[in-house]
Amino acid sequence: MNHIKSIAPICLSLTLFACSEAPTTNAVDNTTVADQSAVTNEPVELIPRELIFGNPTYSSVQISPNGKMISYLAPLDGVMNIWVAPVDALSAAKAVTADKGRGIRGYGWVAGMEHLLYVQDKGGDENFLLYGVDPTTGKESAYTPFENTRVQFLASDSDIPGKQIIGINNRDPRWHDVYELDIATGELTLLFENTENFGGFDFDNDLTLRFGQKSTSAGGAEYYKRTDDGWELFLSVSPEDLYTTGLAGFSEDNKTLYLQKSVGRDTSALFAMDLATGEETLIAQDDRADIGGTWRDKDTGVPYVYTVNYDKNRYFAMDERGEQILKRLNERFEGNFSRTSATDDESKWVVLNSQSNKVATYYVWDRGADEFTELFSVRPELADKTLAVMTPEMITSRDGLTLVSYLTLPPGADTDGDGRPEQPLPMVLNVHGGPWARDSYGYRSSPQWLANRGYAVLQVNFRGSTGFGKSFVNAGDLEWGLKMHDDLIDAVDWAVEQGITQKDTVAIMGGSYGGYATLAGLTFTPDRFACGVDIVGPSNLVTLLDSIPPYWESFRRVLELRVGDPNTEEGMAILQAASPLNKVEMISRPLLIGQGANDPRVKQAESDQIVNAMQEKGIPVTYALFPDEGHGFARPENRLAFFGVAEGFLATCLGGRAEPLGDDLQGSSLTVPVGETYVEGLAEALASFSAEERG
Repeated sequence: MNHIKSIAPICLSLTLFACSEAPTTNAVDNTTVADQSAVTNEPVELIPRELIFGNPTYSSVQISPNGKMISYLAPLDGVMNIWVAPVDALSAAKAVTADKGRGIRGYGWVAGMEHLLYVQDKGGDENFLLYGVDPTTGKESAYTPFENTRVQFLASDSDIPGKQIIGINNRDPRWHDVYELDIATGELTLLFENTENFGGFDFDNDLTLRFGQKSTSAGGAEYYKRTDDGWELFLSVSPEDLYTTGLAGFSEDNKTLYLQKSVGRDTSALFAMDLATGEETLIAQDDRADIGGTWRDKDTGVPYVYTVNYDKNRYFAMDERGEQILKRLNERFEGNFSRTSATDDESKWVVLNSQSNKVATYYVWDRGADEFTELFSVRPELADKTLAVMTPEMITSRDGLTLVSYLTLPPGADTDGDGRPEQPLPMVLNVHGGPWARDSYGYRSSPQWLANRGYAVLQVNFRGSTGFGKSFVNAGDLEWGLKMHDDLIDAVDWAVEQGITQKDTVAIMGGSYGGYATLAGLTFTPDRFACGVDIVGPSNLVTLLDSIPPYWESFRRVLELRVGDPNTEEGMAILQAASPLNKVEMISRPLLIGQGANDPRVKQAESDQIVNAMQEKGIPVTYALFPDEGHGFARPENRLAFFGVAEGFLATCLGGRAEPLGDDLQGSSLTVPVGETYVEGLAEALASFSAEERG
């Protein structure tokens, strides 16, 4: 069975900002501030920012392939590292890495082997290199000691232990060549030099390269089958089906290929193709959302459970075995559950149980004995805190689309339980990145933080968001700052009509595309938002496309056709019109910008140029720049610093609660080139710590 051990949760996708928020929590003394009675009927304790944005106590829990060890990420001297413990002696856990910088954010077990792999970049530059560690001896290995190189994980299999297929782009930064890595010796063997300029690869269960994928000039994709004579076209994917069609693995005997396809339908369904005859059989579908992941039999590779995420992630059985497993998990757990790891024989699973307002907890399920053993809570310090409930909401856009959205209200704001506050609240429109990503139900750091501070939080899956079928995602083509922005405005209008907020007490906030949406909101609709928080958002779409990372070369044509083509007069006009930088004079409300200096996706110049333009026109702006960060803020010291600044900024703008900055800047690399006086307490906090004390 092709058990590919992913190195997660780290964002390696082509979207601008599709990473999910890392679980964040750590213990500090409780701090309370001003009464919240003007905002909610039942004010709750102010949760310290460190519990939300600091390091998690435990995260990314996994079980080793033979089931003898449990691994997880946890702080070592304040930095996230890999820990390992015997499965029956968790108190004997020891750290097997000793990173002292940004921390390890993604790791995994080698399929079929008691050995760990992890990836690490430098300062957020996303040049991820591959490292390994023997959890028994602690010996570490640098498997890809190259400069300006980004490693891709391609395939592994528990029946071929110790072999990992990876992609390395040190020959040409635009294209990854395929290598086999021998974990024991560290030897790299070139399997395929990518002169075909493939942007992706698919391997069977024998770790044989079977398919290569490349983008087309029309903005679609082509899959080529490898033959004895070279490559032959296997599957053509039109631009409209690009985000909803692709290969999804093999049966164990490599005779059946699984595909997710939307050809001739709207949502992506799961098909099984007989490779000998080409015959396809539909095996899973949903009319409202695309098919997500599957659970597959370890011996046959045949799926027995599939998932669909419309408003919430739900599991569906495909046979009696699936029904029995889901019945047992539903009996044991409330809320969401997910299988995060399993032994090679699948006799033991690691299951994560979570709810939007409850602490997420890991369990080991011994399936033979049918016993569940609790391992760790991700955020045990939050167990006794009153957390906010997230509720799905269906909002209709002005042209009739259903926008699956999520509303989070401060605890105590909805005393009668009707899902609406007893009185209008200040609201933060929290816009997801991508834009080819989506918001989902569950515990999320930012909504919990904002709701605890007294704000209603609205998250909207605007057109262009993925997971809802091809019509919905394609409706966002060439609509940056246009219909995609209209959807956000329609959602705000809905919230006003529902009595959730008032039209003059709404802030907009987001990262990457969400940062762009913030800038678009303050320039294209300057009277609709009281203020905005932009995190690594592009300000000029022309310069954004001109500076994409080289390893996005296979994705360039897709970007040009879905955002705007700078090579045509019409496309350039679209990009210019949708660039907030070109309407900077329209900004009349407070703006906070956060940027990582090493961001390879949305480079520092995107923030620099709009800050400079605002200064030239005498428009106030606060600019928080982190010299050791990339596309988002990985170091907990930097997260605490930025969200501490953002909290004070929003409190000044909307009047919500705020925890004083205190020593939250200590250890961070925060610099504020512009506008430190526009956030209450920021200038004083900066002056309290020297550059050395702030990292």
